[in-house]
Amino acid sequence: MSAAPAREPGEIFGPRVTLFADVLSVGLITAVVSLPLVTVPAALSTACEVLRGGQRDRPATAGRYLTVLRKRLRPGDLAAGALALAGALLLAADLALAGAGLPGARVFAVVAGAIGACAAVIGLRACARPESLTDWRRAVLGAARDVPRDPGGSALVLLALAAAVLCGWMMLPLAFLAPGPLALALTAIDVRDRGAARGGRSGP
Repeated sequence: MSAAPAREPGEIFGPRVTLFADVLSVGLITAVVSLPLVTVPAALSTACEVLRGGQRDRPATAGRYLTVLRKRLRPGDLAAGALALAGALLLAADLALAGAGLPGARVFAVVAGAIGACAAVIGLRACARPESLTDWRRAVLGAARDVPRDPGGSALVLLALAAAVLCGWMMLPLAFLAPGPLALALTAIDVRDRGAARGGRSGP
């Protein structure tokens, strides 16, 4: 009979259940911090950083989230949020105009949707990059390079976003938990991509 796996102090059911609970708590506090809308990039970036800290044995808890967040919300973070909000409103206005039956509306809607999806992937991948904690410009440029270099990861980002939106649409209370799994997916994609890049550099 195999021995039960050792548990860390504070773990009741095991590391997988602990991670699940941490992701939900981080998701809930991320949703609350995101309510002003202009704080969405900083809130999601903080969630990714907190979840990434699990690699370094740092607790992925709401308390650590607030500790990291206190160092954020600089003018640059709010400017990034305002730019993201303006882009989302512009896309919504363009799609609304396309739905009004203007000439060429169908092609315009497809092009606008493609541009919006690409911008969303770049923005989400930027939030997952560690550089977003201090330099949004560097994070966005790095994310823009990642999109064509790692199309599989970019597709996974879109799937994660679609799943989060679908959960919130199906049941509104889930919208306050969805940022946690979304941040976990973004962080995992970024960690996987960086590991693959390091492996490629160390290869023959």
